[in-house]
Amino acid sequence: MAVIYQAVYRRASSIVCRLHSTYVRKMRYLNELKEDDSLCRQAQTSGTFYLFHNLSPFLQKAGKKYLVPELGAAEMKRILEKFKETEQWIEKSVLIGCSDEHIPHFALDLGWDNSSPIRALEKSVIESELKGSFTDLRKALFVVDGKDSPLLASAQSLLRWHDSHQYCSKTGQPTHKNVAGSKRVCHASGITYYPQMSPVVITLVSDGSRCLLARQPSFPQGMYTALSGFCDMGENVEETVRREVAEEVGLEVESLRYSASQHWPFPSSCLMIACHALVRAQQAEISMNSLELEEARWFGLEEIMDGLKRDHRSSKQDDGSFLPWFPPKQAIAHQLICEWVKQQTS
Repeated sequence: MAVIYQAVYRRASSIVCRLHSTYVRKMRYLNELKEDDSLCRQAQTSGTFYLFHNLSPFLQKAGKKYLVPELGAAEMKRILEKFKETEQWIEKSVLIGCSDEHIPHFALDLGWDNSSPIRALEKSVIESELKGSFTDLRKALFVVDGKDSPLLASAQSLLRWHDSHQYCSKTGQPTHKNVAGSKRVCHASGITYYPQMSPVVITLVSDGSRCLLARQPSFPQGMYTALSGFCDMGENVEETVRREVAEEVGLEVESLRYSASQHWPFPSSCLMIACHALVRAQQAEISMNSLELEEARWFGLEEIMDGLKRDHRSSKQDDGSFLPWFPPKQAIAHQLICEWVKQQTS
């Protein structure tokens, strides 16, 4: 009876979905893949795969461009068979999305996994076979097409999460992922673990006519960006913005507004919540926390517009010093700065 009910339900769901938009149908299909192991396992036979090796994505260079190749299921199987590897590797893949035509996308890391009995595939051999290279994600995000950056970031973050959650924090027993990789379960305790992101506020502070940017010692020379910090337990976004600005530069926020958000894979999968904050011009003297920052200062509109035209290469001067430059357009800090410029010039 249960089987008949399930078949009727799926048929009804299919009819209803046809009445919805492409986006709704796609989201519901992805949710089905996450909840139904047999359906997801079947999807692996017709999906496409993005390859990683020790969390570095595989790229191919075409002229001056870097491409993120999608390998079809048949090509993936051919490669594994060529290296005399079992299809157990496919079970290690994680679902990261699908096309509007419902072709599922998976990410697969062929690097070393201490929890797996199957050995890692040799990085250089795969690169030679597929005519490309595994590239550190920090570089890859800024050389691939803009539409591919979020995909690589979310794929690596999910792969990293699985790598670091292989054991139950309560029992110490191994956890097991579902086929889609949307969760891990400890059968000993019954605890289900879901991938998580850490909320981080990133705030562009302004006194009305200037904006405040800062740098840490670990930053590339000459680069300045907006203030940022993790949300403390129990804080809302507004409280975090006020606290971080007070802690890092000794200023009191008068008002703030939300701008946008962005997933960021560093240091370990963060949700960047971007805000604009206003402080009083009469109380805008910076008192920098040197334990967190190397420098923090106010920038006028002209200096900001000049800095947006530079990158880390063009900022270097003949005497070895560096002119200020700002995060590239893929980073949400760049968007905050551009929004401030637009506000100042409108």
